[in-house]
Amino acid sequence: MQRLKLPPLARTALIRVGSGFVTLFLVSLIIFAAIAVLPGDFAKVALGRAATPETVANFQKSIGLDRPLPERYAKWIGKTLTGDLGMSFSSGSGTPRTVVSIVGPRLKNTLFLAAITAICCVPLALALGMIAAIRRNSWVDRLLNTVTLVGISFPEFFVAYVLMLLFAVKLPIFYSLARITPNMTASEIALRLALPIATLSLGIIAHMMRMTRAAIINLLSAPYVEMAKLKGVTTRDIVLRHALPNAWAPIAAVVAFNLAYLIVGVVVVEVVFVYPGIGQAMVDAVRSRDIPVVQACALIFATAYVLLNLLADIVAIATNPRLAHPR
Repeated sequence: MQRLKLPPLARTALIRVGSGFVTLFLVSLIIFAAIAVLPGDFAKVALGRAATPETVANFQKSIGLDRPLPERYAKWIGKTLTGDLGMSFSSGSGTPRTVVSIVGPRLKNTLFLAAITAICCVPLALALGMIAAIRRNSWVDRLLNTVTLVGISFPEFFVAYVLMLLFAVKLPIFYSLARITPNMTASEIALRLALPIATLSLGIIAHMMRMTRAAIINLLSAPYVEMAKLKGVTTRDIVLRHALPNAWAPIAAVVAFNLAYLIVGVVVVEVVFVYPGIGQAMVDAVRSRDIPVVQACALIFATAYVLLNLLADIVAIATNPRLAHPR
């Protein structure tokens, strides 16, 4: 019987998907083990200091904390695979809440903020990177490199507080708190998200622009580019028609990395601007020792990072088929 032979791209994509599942499995083990070894009694924190030992023991039994760690992990990962993230340990209203009902709306808010930031950042960063590569060693290139280097050097919380001080306190143009409600208009949402988007954009544009510039400059010394120069092709056409298509592999990798950062690394920005995203939900859950919410948020972060890197690998292989053939 003849074996089915898959195209190189499909075969490599399946291998990457398999490695992604293995990575997520290992990450889930690390997440569960890291939370399990944290000091303190989660039941005592949830019930308060006035709780009696009998109440604490009954609470631990009701939520399964009295079970062995392997059994608790198997139950958690089994339910997670079916879409059931469990029940929250804490509830402000006194009624039990599912983790999905807590994390779901927050995840939508984070994805919304990440999508708006990506729409603003990715085209601008790619354009600036190409301009810097075309105008290499000119005053434009030096200015862009200086500005981006400064942007990368400052931590996010510092940039956030500086922007808040300048444009929300000294010049009250925007809002220092990014709380949004469903009944807000588009202009009101834009005013409240302007400072968080600006904070995220500064570092992302700087990183993506520098990587795009480096990738294109690296290809401008290739023999086929030299041949195009000898034929009289303009620098603009060389970059757009010859260098850029071959630079999509490293550019796709850095774009995916920064998109993953937008989802995973928004914790600081969400906390500073009190934005109701998944990062803020995770911080609140850590404070209240809400184990299921912390586990769900950490697993969502890991899944987003793995999926975006998987997509970057597939895009890189599709644009450069040589990567599909091992040397």
